[in-house]
Amino acid sequence: MNSSPHRKELGQFLKSRRAELSPRTVGLPETDRRRRVAGLRRDEVAVLAAISTDYYTRLEQGRMAPSASVLAELVRVLHLSDDQRDHLFELAGREAGRARRRAPQKAHPRLRTVLNELNVAPGVILGRHLDILAWNPMAAALFGTDFATIPQPQRNYVRQLFTAPAMRTLYADWEDSARNTVAVLRQQAGACPDDRRLADLVGELSVKDDQFRQWWGGHPVVPRTGGTKVFHHPVAGELSLAWDALTCMTDPDQQLIVWSAEPDSRTYEGLRFLFSWSATPATNS
Repeated sequence: MNSSPHRKELGQFLKSRRAELSPRTVGLPETDRRRRVAGLRRDEVAVLAAISTDYYTRLEQGRMAPSASVLAELVRVLHLSDDQRDHLFELAGREAGRARRRAPQKAHPRLRTVLNELNVAPGVILGRHLDILAWNPMAAALFGTDFATIPQPQRNYVRQLFTAPAMRTLYADWEDSARNTVAVLRQQAGACPDDRRLADLVGELSVKDDQFRQWWGGHPVVPRTGGTKVFHHPVAGELSLAWDALTCMTDPDQQLIVWSAEPDSRTYEGLRFLFSWSATPATNS
């Protein structure tokens, strides 16, 4: 299947598919300047797929066979259906592996027990794709969001970070936090390239946000599992919170994220104020 004729067919398929897409379809800005080609240009596809223009050009010219990871990126960028995806992998001589939609996760009981024991420390349980599986009242108070009002399929930390305007003012360094979050999601994508829901999330945010699309294509380095974040809270003022990620040993796809402060510090007093301000009972999925 890696013979030259099949590579040429692969190149023709890629070329025909990008000709069917417009910049608007994939979230690129459209200009008044007349385009010299129908659909997307090669360099635009290359940028969206996080590969070089030369690499993509050689694919269309049938001069090389792409890796499975590059194929997975092209499936996302070119908005291929499942049948088109299978055809693309077949032309490349690789096993496609049907894209899967996993069953929704539930917060692990042990992590939930620890979460419910937290008082003035905000905490959330994040699952695959950084879905918000559970949270305590302090997390709702910190982020100013009643997560229960968000439909479960949309209850995702990355989506909130990029689509909720209040998040951009809450974080003192929103760009650093957002970039690190993209890095975490990038790592998950590498571990499960056949996960359709993850592909849908990446596609949605790539269209909605230029920075997400840029950082996703840049393959950011995965951050530490702890550190300090400064929040500009509209009620409690400036909060400098240490954060830690506790991984569930029986389900490594889940982590409990906890934000805390040193006792008797100004930030700790701010958390105590939030604790007294928030009378909402604990809410879990």
